[in-house]
Amino acid sequence: MAGPVGRRGTNASQSVRGSRIAVAIVIGILLGCVFAVLYPHGLFSDNSNPASHFRSRRLSKSNPQIGSTCETTDQVNKLKSDITDLSTTNDELKKQVRDLTAKLQASEQKNGQSDQQMVTVVTTDPQKPGPFGTVKGSSTNPTILPDPTVNPRLAKILEKITTKKEVIVALANSNVKSMLEVSVSSIKKAGISNYLVVALDDGIVDFCKENDVAYYKRDPDEGIDSVAKSGGNHAVSGLKFRILREFLQLGYGVLLSDVDIVYIQNPFNFIYRDSDVESMSDGHDNYTAYGYNDVFDEPSMGWARYAHTMRIWVYNSGFFYLRPTVPAIELLDRVADRLSKPPPAWDQAVFNEELFFPSHPGYIGLYASKRTMDRYMFMNSKVLFKEVRKDGELKKMKPVIVHVNYHPDKLPRMKAVFEFYFNGKQDALEPFPDGSDW
Repeated sequence: MAGPVGRRGTNASQSVRGSRIAVAIVIGILLGCVFAVLYPHGLFSDNSNPASHFRSRRLSKSNPQIGSTCETTDQVNKLKSDITDLSTTNDELKKQVRDLTAKLQASEQKNGQSDQQMVTVVTTDPQKPGPFGTVKGSSTNPTILPDPTVNPRLAKILEKITTKKEVIVALANSNVKSMLEVSVSSIKKAGISNYLVVALDDGIVDFCKENDVAYYKRDPDEGIDSVAKSGGNHAVSGLKFRILREFLQLGYGVLLSDVDIVYIQNPFNFIYRDSDVESMSDGHDNYTAYGYNDVFDEPSMGWARYAHTMRIWVYNSGFFYLRPTVPAIELLDRVADRLSKPPPAWDQAVFNEELFFPSHPGYIGLYASKRTMDRYMFMNSKVLFKEVRKDGELKKMKPVIVHVNYHPDKLPRMKAVFEFYFNGKQDALEPFPDGSDW
């Protein structure tokens, strides 16, 4: 009996010992986990005590903020420095762009190979509109950058004769020599010095030399010379849109003048210079010259039978002032281009269509500002012979010019106008009818 009882005691003792070892292992593992959490950097590191550990944890949380603040300050300073550098670089690039643009335009103009329109963009700071009734827009476009390389010979002539970069320009061939003589005589009487004749043939060159008149004869150009030598008044008139371009490119304001004009005063004293184009009108009263509301009546429409339209009589393409601006040059280009292609067209009709027709589907209009000249100061011959000469008060008025554009008997009427205004011959205008005999 004693043997079995002893074996059971031995087995129980071994079982208890095994259980204790297992419990010790479990406790060791649990303590290891606790130490791993409390001392992540090791038991013998600088943060070996819990207080130091938690202090370290607080510092570790705060240190990124301190480092971040320092980095943010450095970054801001660096960004400011970069912005300053970029601003300086931007200014230099803008200057280079302006210089290159000017050189490009000069090159295109010189070679005649510009396929695109020059576009001027005026950038200004946004403005707040003022009170009601005080807001005014501007019609004055900036002038172009003059390019003396376009025509150095013409540039030298203009430097000698012009006043304040403005000149009166007349085109003439020998077919209109007699009218040119009267017009030049009136120019001299009015004391106008900045006047230039574009001589289209040698006969006009000789006339200018004999009468001490400034002139310019173009270099040979087959496209122009064929018309210049044999063309009548209207044909020659169409050439001006090609020839005037160089004057504007050189930076001069140009007052284009047909030869059937008598000057009584200096027109530059009456030019406003606030628009791309200032032109005399073919209108004969305030309505036709400056515009009016014309009502179209269509009875079949019943209630809507009346349609309002805006009307203005055309600008005269024989007397107008152009400022040296991009829209003014574009106007010349547009008219010259259309006149060079079929079907044949009257230059004055094309001139007005390009000035007044607005942009619409399939067509981009000309964005040029325009001003109508005073119809009594810049007088057409219809106003003179139908109205002014018959009115005692209006006859006392001294116009700037009289353009004999409404009458085919130009030369005798020009001489009569000269006699009336310069020599005081009061009946000089009386022999002529209001209109013409044919």
